Amino acid sequence: MSRITAKICGLSTPETLDAAIAGGASHVGFVFFAKSPRNVDFDQVRALAARVPAHVGNAGVFVDPDDALIETATAAGMLDVIQLHGKETPERAAAIKDRTGREIWKALSIRTRADLAPAGDYRGAADRLLYDAKPPVGADLPGGLGLRFDWHLLEGFVHPLPWALSGGLDAANIAEAVGISGARLVDISSGVESAPGIKDVDKIAAFLKATAQL
Repeated sequence: MSRITAKICGLSTPETLDAAIAGGASHVGFVFFAKSPRNVDFDQVRALAARVPAHVGNAGVFVDPDDALIETATAAGMLDVIQLHGKETPERAAAIKDRTGREIWKALSIRTRADLAPAGDYRGAADRLLYDAKPPVGADLPGGLGLRFDWHLLEGFVHPLPWALSGGLDAANIAEAVGISGARLVDISSGVESAPGIKDVDKIAAFLKATAQL
């Protein structure tokens, strides 16, 4: 069976980016969303992306982006993956994929088994689904809140697309999360932070080490 790979999301400094790469992350993520404590600007990402080796994927995280934002973010060729974390429909995801030629990941917010139902609608529109915990009603952020959902909901589910697990992961629970869900790719943000938006190089290293041992 293939090894478990990990994306470290919400990076904003060279030190934490380097820690993710050194620890063996398969992907690194940059958040383009003004309300997020992890929000970065284009100049920051250009500088950070220049540090990323070719074998590591660069993902930009967007929440219901307009075409102008997507075009500016992809113009410099600094993103391999566009991760959509809002209410983007399959049609919108497909349009962004056609427009940019990038790999598209679509996040689905999960609280109950019924929340998995839309997964099949993204066949042909997205390349990968990201299952994340559904935020509380009225929350300003669609993810990165350190919340987890019941991983047992994924047991026996026939996934229509390649997928990744997110939401409330950390070095202490990653083995349980993977064991229950069967995830082969995991995505973490708040679980490797010392405060919202402040990544911790030691926590990044510990998480990636724990993941590598699975």
